[in-house]
Amino acid sequence: MSTAVTGVAVGTGLTAGRAVGDTATASPVSTVSITVNGAARTVTVDNRTSLLDLLREHLGLTGTKKGCDAGACGACTVLLDDRRVNACLTLAARLDGKSVTTIEGLATNEELHPLQQAFIEHDAFQCGYCTSGQIMSGIGCIAEAHTGSREEIREWMSGNICRCGCYPRIVDAVDHVASAR
Repeated sequence: MSTAVTGVAVGTGLTAGRAVGDTATASPVSTVSITVNGAARTVTVDNRTSLLDLLREHLGLTGTKKGCDAGACGACTVLLDDRRVNACLTLAARLDGKSVTTIEGLATNEELHPLQQAFIEHDAFQCGYCTSGQIMSGIGCIAEAHTGSREEIREWMSGNICRCGCYPRIVDAVDHVASAR
């Protein structure tokens, strides 16, 4: 014997667990003044919006990638006040007065950032999906002076996953730029 269960909601006025027109449970919004890649921006966002979604969906900066959306892969790494963060774990509403640098903000006058150039020279990417996060993390690693050895670079870059396995080349690129300083 089998039993079939079906559910029907008729005239309840409920949509996704909230009464239609019920503003008491609506998420509040915040207006945030933020500098992104050197440009001052003022945006109004739902308080649940991540920095990643602000960048990609509100500002059209799609170089920062959405990988796991849980802080485990590093594809969304950006610099927040010159410190690397996972944009998927950072709430946009808390960034008033902060400065964000994304992969789109690295090149100047059509000249690549030295680490972007090193990634090309050392063939440090294959599919390229993790590349923007790897580069942003590498810049943070260099700025934080965690480049004393290849082992140290590997350790401090370990929060960034590359499914293609380009780790030795990524370390080569970071080491190359760090050594040139």
